[in-house]
Amino acid sequence: MARHKTIPDEQVLDKLLGTLMESGPDGLTFTRAATGCGLSPATLVQRYGNREAMVQAILLRAWDRLDAETEAADAEEPPTPEGAMNLLIRLMPPESAELDATNGLLLLREDIRNPVLRARGASWGHRLAEALGRRLSKDRTRGERLGWQMASLWQGAHTWWAFTRGVPAEQAIRRVLEEFVGGVE
Repeated sequence: MARHKTIPDEQVLDKLLGTLMESGPDGLTFTRAATGCGLSPATLVQRYGNREAMVQAILLRAWDRLDAETEAADAEEPPTPEGAMNLLIRLMPPESAELDATNGLLLLREDIRNPVLRARGASWGHRLAEALGRRLSKDRTRGERLGWQMASLWQGAHTWWAFTRGVPAEQAIRRVLEEFVGGVE
């Protein structure tokens, strides 16, 4: 008979995301994961089978959370260029900028290598570009192109901020986005 789960998968995966961010995908063992979430290594093996499946489950949960955050920001931000900038800034909270720019790149590498995770990322990218594009142009084709450009610029600005760090991340990234939007209008 199957045992009843005392901690729901979503709660375990949310805890494990923090552990994964600290260790990186290659450093996550069942022992380290168990310490991070409070379950035994054997219980984690029962839930996920192997380390690769556990890492994939954690990252799929992270994509679920990002999808929900993006959907909420899309629903709440105005359909203006300023709304597009605010949407992106909401997806990059200042308190996580450092971790996102360092250990987050290890997770991104895993997302790109794994076909299931890569498909989730591509799907999110299309939705994000569409949400940004609606705020940048009334013409759907032009808006989609501008949405992809803005999303790319946002990611690039975050990466370059990680190297330079002359000002807080939000300030540096917003300045780049403002310059982009100023050239679009």
